[in-house]
Amino acid sequence: MKKVFKKSALALATLGIAAAVLAACSGDSEEVGNAEEFKGKITIWDGPRWPDKDDNKFHWMEAKIKEYEEANEGVEVELVQVPWAEMGDKLGVAIAGKSWPDIAPVDISGSAVSIEHIEQGVVEPLDAFLDKDEKADFYENALEAYTYDDKLYGIPNSITLHSMLLNLDLFEEAGVTPPENGKWTYDEFLDATKKLTFDRDGDGKTDVYGFSTYIMPGYYEAWPFFYKNGGSPLNEDMTEFTFDSPEAIQAIQDLADLKLTEKVAPETHGGADVGGTFQAWANEEQRTVAMQPWATWAIGAAQGAYPTNFAVAEYPTGENESSSTIGGVGGWIMFHQEEANKKAAVADFMKFVSTAEEQYNMAQNYGIFPARISASEMDPFKDNPEMTRAMEMSDQVVMLPRHPEWKKIDEAIQAQLQLVFNGEKTAEDAMADAKKAVDELLK
Repeated sequence: MKKVFKKSALALATLGIAAAVLAACSGDSEEVGNAEEFKGKITIWDGPRWPDKDDNKFHWMEAKIKEYEEANEGVEVELVQVPWAEMGDKLGVAIAGKSWPDIAPVDISGSAVSIEHIEQGVVEPLDAFLDKDEKADFYENALEAYTYDDKLYGIPNSITLHSMLLNLDLFEEAGVTPPENGKWTYDEFLDATKKLTFDRDGDGKTDVYGFSTYIMPGYYEAWPFFYKNGGSPLNEDMTEFTFDSPEAIQAIQDLADLKLTEKVAPETHGGADVGGTFQAWANEEQRTVAMQPWATWAIGAAQGAYPTNFAVAEYPTGENESSSTIGGVGGWIMFHQEEANKKAAVADFMKFVSTAEEQYNMAQNYGIFPARISASEMDPFKDNPEMTRAMEMSDQVVMLPRHPEWKKIDEAIQAQLQLVFNGEKTAEDAMADAKKAVDELLK
C-alpha cells in the first residue's frame, strides 16, 4: 500500500499541489501551551460515518469523546452533528460570523475552508504539535494536501478516491459481462448501460436503468467522466477556464445524454439527491440502477449496512485512452484559538482521534485508505478484494484545482451542469455561461 500511495503523491505533484519538506520542528516562536492545564469545552463538528447496530452513525466519535473526557478531567468535548451535504455551507456561515468550531473534518483544497482562510489566520498551523517522527508516519501526499507555505494546517485522517460500483446481480439478470479487470472504453460502457436498462415485469415501463449519478456543488462522482477526453476545469496554472474545450463539452454532453437521448438513466440522473441516488443502487428493496460512481466509503457500505454483490471498476476511457479519477485527502483542521493551553488541548484531541489504530478502524468500517503508513501496514484490506482493487486506482488520481476561489468556481460550474442534465441547456451553452462567471473569479 505504501508503494501505491507513493505513486499517488507523484500524481498530486504534477497537478499543482505544492510540495513541502517539513522540518522536524516548526520553528515558530508562538507559545505552545500545555494541554494538561486546560479545563473547559472543545467543540468538534463531524458528519455521519458508519452505523452501529442501532443505526447511529455518530457512535464512533461519541465513543472517542467519552474515552477522552474520562482520561482528561475537566475537559468537555461537544459534538455537533452536521450532515456532510451541509458541512461546507454551515462552515462558510460560521467563518463569516467568526463562530467557528474548534475542530472540523475538512481539507484546505479551496472548498469551505481555503488557502485564503489560512492567510487570514482562520486556520491554525499544527507543526508545533507533531514532531519529525510523527510526520514521517503519514504518506507524503497526505501531508502535502494539508501543507501551505511550508506549514502544516491539518492532521490527515484518510485518503479517498472515486470508482465505479457495479451490481453484479443486475449484470447477471441482464446477461451482461462485467468489464475484464474493471477496465473499459466509453463505448463499451455505453453498450453495457443499454443492455442493463430493461423492463423487468413486462408492464411496458423501464424498471432498471444502467447508470445514474448526481450533480451538486462540492461533489465530484460525475467529474471523471468529464475528464475522459482530456478536459479539465482550469488550465495548469489556474488562470483560464477550460471546461469549454471541445473535449470537455463532448464528455459532459455524453453523460447528460444517458438520460436525455439514450434513456438509459432515470429522471433523477443529474439531480441533487445524494441519498436517493445511493439507495437506488444499494437498497435491496430498490436496486433499480446497475452502475453508479462513488467515493470509497460506499464500498464499505455495500459490504456492511447495504450488502450487495458488486464489483469495483475504473471509469471508462475516452479519447484520453487512460482512466482518471478524482481523489482527495480527509482529516481534521483546527480553527483559530486565542488561548495557548486550549490550542494544545485541541491539538491533543485531534491526535487522539487520528492514531494508526483509529485509522485502521476507519479503513475497515468506513471504506477509506489510511493516511498513516503504520495503519496501512496493519493490512486492513487483507480480506477485502474490492478495496484492494480501488486502492490500485490511486495512481489515476487527478486532484481538483487548488484555487483560493475554488468554492465559488465550483458552484458556478455545477449550477450550469445541473441545467445540462435537466435538458435546459446544451453543454456548449452551459459552459459558455460558466466561463463568464468563472472568468470574473479568476481575475
